[in-house]
Amino acid sequence: MGEMSGFQLGVIGALFLSVASSVSIVICNKALMSHLGFPFATTLTSWHLMVTYCTLHVAQRFNFFENKAIDMQTVMLFGILNGVSIGFLNLSLGFNSIGFYQMTKLAIIPFTVLLETLFLKKQFSQKIKFSLFLLLVGVGIASVTDLQLNLVGTVLSLLAIVTTCVGQILTNTIQKRLNVSSTQLLYQSAPFQAAILFVSGPLVDQYLTRQNVFAYKYSPIVSGFIILSCLIAVSVNFSTFLVIGKTSPVTYQVLGHLKTCLVLGFGYTLLHDPFTERNIIGILVAIIGMGLYSYFCTHENKKKQLGDLSPGSQIKDKNSSTPLLGVKNMGHQEKESHEVKKSTKGSLV
Repeated sequence: MGEMSGFQLGVIGALFLSVASSVSIVICNKALMSHLGFPFATTLTSWHLMVTYCTLHVAQRFNFFENKAIDMQTVMLFGILNGVSIGFLNLSLGFNSIGFYQMTKLAIIPFTVLLETLFLKKQFSQKIKFSLFLLLVGVGIASVTDLQLNLVGTVLSLLAIVTTCVGQILTNTIQKRLNVSSTQLLYQSAPFQAAILFVSGPLVDQYLTRQNVFAYKYSPIVSGFIILSCLIAVSVNFSTFLVIGKTSPVTYQVLGHLKTCLVLGFGYTLLHDPFTERNIIGILVAIIGMGLYSYFCTHENKKKQLGDLSPGSQIKDKNSSTPLLGVKNMGHQEKESHEVKKSTKGSLV
């Protein structure tokens, strides 16, 4: 029981770190991009990843964690896939309306459920599916406004959905099957993610903003916010891998929509952003969906654990869901919130 309690505390800590760091970087990036006029989101993401790698490299040299060798081809393909998914998300926002981009984000959960059901043979109960449906409806009501379709934007959105879902599923699968920690996986894959964005970032940003990142005049305050953003990104990237490793890709997406609600609430409370009854209703529906998701996952996992403790029972990984603040079978062991894009058309992580 002590081991289980320690695992639960680890999950809660990972979730809290993810929410706190994501909301913080939204605030920082919104100030950087909206108020200080630094629009180069994809290039900024490459700096985030490189600072993350350098930080982890220093930590590894001081023996804060043990480096574990992973097949180079696996790490390279995984890192490139995650870097490409960030690029597609930014391009999707650049070619689509805000409303269609929000729909793209909402589609990640059902597509992840579909992929895990088809290829990983994981099962989701009707109650879990209903709670996810309620969550998506609530977030849709709160955040989706105009829907404008175009062929290029639709294709980019589909590519963004596929690469994001596959990348997050692999984040969870690699950690479990190769028995590596979130820190070890992030340390090995971050250079490849940064490299693909170092090459593509300035080109993507110039196409979307009609500005050259290398010709931008960096004032001291802009440089300060960039440094702050990179430092916060270390926590964002680390907590993303940590949450997906300890829970599941679906739970991480549920958490992402919780961040959406928090950012909307923060914008209204402190920044006096426009807020309507529709926003309030949507957030309330989404919170109900999140609560039901956590409750159903907790109930089903407890029921499964009791079955596993019965004589002759065999442990089977049939449920890919993990409650936001619940428990998980101890036999099985995470592009951050893009809310700033609603006003800045930028990426967070």
